[in-house]
Amino acid sequence: MSKMIETVAYLPLLLRASLVNLELLFALLVLGFVAGTSVALAQSYASVPARVAARAFEWIFRGIPALVLLFLFYFGPAQFGVRVSPFVAASVALGLRSAAYQSQIFRGALESVSHGQMIAARSLGMSRNRAIYKVILPQAFRLAIPGWSNELSAVVKDTTLAYAVGLNDIMRTARVIYDRHYELAMPALLMVALLFFVITEAGTALLAAAERRTRTPVVSIGEAMRTLR
Repeated sequence: MSKMIETVAYLPLLLRASLVNLELLFALLVLGFVAGTSVALAQSYASVPARVAARAFEWIFRGIPALVLLFLFYFGPAQFGVRVSPFVAASVALGLRSAAYQSQIFRGALESVSHGQMIAARSLGMSRNRAIYKVILPQAFRLAIPGWSNELSAVVKDTTLAYAVGLNDIMRTARVIYDRHYELAMPALLMVALLFFVITEAGTALLAAAERRTRTPVVSIGEAMRTLR
């Protein structure tokens, strides 16, 4: 217990370091969302060659371990004389990996939207592309929120892997603490675990609130008839 109290003195240092993880989380989620949405749309609506390319992207980045991707994107460009910062390498590697997972979340959401929605939009004179972006996409985004909640929980923890390529994040800070004071190793790691638990729960709560706010109310036939009366 005394060691845990002693570790509290390092809490401000760990909190500052966690901001690096939050910045990385934001960067990789934005990249993952944009690339994942594009891949899902290609798999659902594009031509056959584009579908094959999208499927290959999803297959590759879901199949390679996150740590291996980090090493490839950090050490790979150096072989050609290009220096990449740990933050950029981690953002791209983890962002593209997240994109592969998000693409499948979103593809499932796209396929959950009734085909009648497309037919109705086309009957109103919309082009196919306009119907996708104006009618199908908004509904798919709403349906994808529960899946994105799971993905958020996963990538929050994945940000700690960036420590392996030299990013000065919360894990590196914890390592510095217990390298100097070995007896604080367990308390420092427990504090890191607690901080990530709070971040994960906060993100999940925000997405749950968004899901409730965008939920389509279900009205039974009996309630509809009573309303009409």
